[in-house]
Amino acid sequence: MTILEGSEPRMAAVVTNVALLAAYLTLNSTLNLLNKWSLGIYGFSFPLFMTVSHMLFSLVVLAPFMMMQPFRSLHKATLEKQWKGIICIGAFMALNIALNNLSLVDITLSLNQVIRSAIPVVTALLAVAVEKKVPTRTEGVALMVLVSGVMVAVWEGAAGSLRGILVCIAGMVSNALMMTTSGKVLSERLDVLRLTFYTAPVSCACLLPFYLTKEAARLSEYADAHRDGMFQLLLGVGCVNALAYNVVHYLMIQRTSAVTTTVLGEIKIVGLLLLSALLLGEGSQMTPRMIAGCTVAVIGFCLYSHAKMAARPAGPPAGTDVEAAAKIGAAEKAAAEFGKESSKALELEWWTIK
Repeated sequence: MTILEGSEPRMAAVVTNVALLAAYLTLNSTLNLLNKWSLGIYGFSFPLFMTVSHMLFSLVVLAPFMMMQPFRSLHKATLEKQWKGIICIGAFMALNIALNNLSLVDITLSLNQVIRSAIPVVTALLAVAVEKKVPTRTEGVALMVLVSGVMVAVWEGAAGSLRGILVCIAGMVSNALMMTTSGKVLSERLDVLRLTFYTAPVSCACLLPFYLTKEAARLSEYADAHRDGMFQLLLGVGCVNALAYNVVHYLMIQRTSAVTTTVLGEIKIVGLLLLSALLLGEGSQMTPRMIAGCTVAVIGFCLYSHAKMAARPAGPPAGTDVEAAAKIGAAEKAAAEFGKESSKALELEWWTIK
């Protein structure tokens, strides 16, 4: 774990970072568990409305903070240079999150997480096709292990809902496309908060027509039949959870190293598999073959994560770029330096996006 330099006492920095890591894992887990419980168990089967609500809530709450420094001075230059990339990423993000939430209506959270752990496989294939970038031998072996485990788990889980599996795979491919194209369509890497703020209106605009045609009428009938306020409470808690997760993710990226974030990605998948079995009753659906497939997939995911981590060039200490740029007082300098460290938000996002 990287500790910030400065006047902050070392022990206080350690405690702060540990608290951030615990908050990150907790918020990520509760967000996934709450979405699955609401959409697949409680019966609030309106994934498009849920996705749009989360995005609009984040946009409204983040707006006042985005008007403060250092963000305020970055908006004009960023939007003038990046508007095409923001539209592209916003569209892919809408597909990614909406399809992922839609899949939770039909399949277990365990199967959802195992399928989405294969995002590196799709990303690697796209890198070969688009960038002619071939994985190393170690990465190739890890990807083969990963895809083998996913195939076994998906084959065993196909008896549940083929539609849910296909929707989840489509969401995973959308995520991989977003990761692959981000480097080409964005000349400046964006941190999680600005990425959320800029892309939320685009994503909502993409999803709104589908919500109006597919869910609006059903939601009106559902609201008339459920006047106890329970689904509004679930939706509100989910919105707060999603925003808090993005904020903690942003803070964690600024304060921790790539090693920490890689290990967290592995802990997150294993933790969600265990929690979904314990809290959502999915343990009864985990056959020996599916457990074996999940285990192999997680091993492949860990091997690939560490192979990528070993190949990552050493960079400047986290948390220093924005502060140095702010002292200089140059907005363009802040944008460039802020993007260097914050690039981890997009580079590692394939294991963090819910």
